[in-house]
Amino acid sequence: MPNLDGKVAIVTGAGRGIGREHALALAAAGASIVVNDLGGSVAGEGSDATPAQTVVNEIVAAGGRAVANYDDVSEFAAAEHLIERAVERYGRLDILVNNAGILRDRMLVNMSEDEWDAVISVHLKGHFAPLRHAAAYWRERSKGGDEVRGRVINTSSPSGVFGNVGQANYGAAKAGIAALTVIAAQELGRYGVTVNCLAPNARTRMTEMTFGGLEVPEEGFDPLDPGNMSPLVVALCADEAQDITGQVFFVWGGSVNVLIPWEAGELFPSDAKWDADELLAQLRERFPEGAAPAGMMAMMQKAGGQSLRAR
Repeated sequence: MPNLDGKVAIVTGAGRGIGREHALALAAAGASIVVNDLGGSVAGEGSDATPAQTVVNEIVAAGGRAVANYDDVSEFAAAEHLIERAVERYGRLDILVNNAGILRDRMLVNMSEDEWDAVISVHLKGHFAPLRHAAAYWRERSKGGDEVRGRVINTSSPSGVFGNVGQANYGAAKAGIAALTVIAAQELGRYGVTVNCLAPNARTRMTEMTFGGLEVPEEGFDPLDPGNMSPLVVALCADEAQDITGQVFFVWGGSVNVLIPWEAGELFPSDAKWDADELLAQLRERFPEGAAPAGMMAMMQKAGGQSLRAR
């Protein structure tokens, strides 16, 4: 296991599920942990100090160091307090794992403004705000002559990188987090900070609808154990990973895929402005069977047939 002795880590949403596993794994590797969790419901309602404190108790019982924190990471000032809490308690900050999130799934045609705003706030702003204040802290240290080996691990989702019906709000936030990761890596590398991102698959409170029907193996390897994600987090937080940054890792069971970002794809070259009719003809010639993400074409063709019958 990489040696994280002397490191200080913040893990948001660490009271349960994947965040809890991250906190326990980082502590086992030697880091001191700020266990952040508001303790709300899956929908982000209410608060409860119990989950965060329970994880702190687990870490301390195992011989580690940890403190609970209940700041709402979607609030800018609260996120600043979270960073300050780590520095005040342990004297420094080395690792930020942004993991907190909520779910308010709804089909797009029925989604309310509040359901959109709440999910975007907790996920996307809840990543930006702690990262913004941690970045300022690391920049100040770097400019002061300190050697900084900062590590940021963000949390996207398969919904954000591949899409998922009924999760327009969640998927949009998670796609934004993947983009935030790439840009933050470009900006913060000069200060000695790496920024990477997970797109995890695991059995948690938030994935009961997706994975709840799958049986938990009575023995042997469970590919949906949330602890499967944490070895990658520990590895990326090691000093030896100083040149791995700006990456999004898709994790399923014991498999880790380094995703390829958006590429140029199909090219329609022209030396002048396109005529719309000519461009449409080129599109139809290049895509005689149509063009849509995997699985959507059959749905579109079915919907088109229903529409024609309705007329």
